[in-house]
Amino acid sequence: MFFKREKPVLVAFSSQLDQLRSAGFTVADAPKDAALVVRDRYAALLRQDANGVAAIQATGLALQGELAELTDLGYQKIFITPSGKQVPAVAEHLRGLHDFTEDLRQSLGLTSLYNEGLGTTNEKHLYDRITARDSGHQPKPWQRG
Repeated sequence: MFFKREKPVLVAFSSQLDQLRSAGFTVADAPKDAALVVRDRYAALLRQDANGVAAIQATGLALQGELAELTDLGYQKIFITPSGKQVPAVAEHLRGLHDFTEDLRQSLGLTSLYNEGLGTTNEKHLYDRITARDSGHQPKPWQRG
C-alpha cells in the first residue's frame, strides 16, 4: 500500500506559448530569445530556463510598446519603462497586474506561492535616501558636493 508520487510533466517552451495563445494572451517575440506576453494593458517577459520551460522574467504594464515594471519608491509604487517613462501605480493597476500574473502562472502550469497570492509583489526598489548602497562606500552628507 505504497503510493507513488507522480513525476511532474515538463512541457516545452513552445508548447507553453501555444497554451497562452489559446488562453487569450497575445504572444510576440522579444529580444534575447524571450517572448512578450500581453493581455489587456498588462505584459510579461518570458524566457526559457535551463529545463526548457518558461520562466517569468518580469511583469508589468504594457506602455507604448514597452514593459513598465512595478517599482517601489518607498512612499509610492510606480511603473518604469527601460526608456525612463514613469506612470504612478493606482489600485486598479495593482489589482489588474495581480490577476494577470495569476492567470499567466495558471496557464503556464507554474506554482503559485502563498505570499504572491495575497497581493502584488515587486522586485525593484528605488528609495530616495539610499544612495550608493551596493557600492560598499556610503558618502557622508557633508562630503557631497
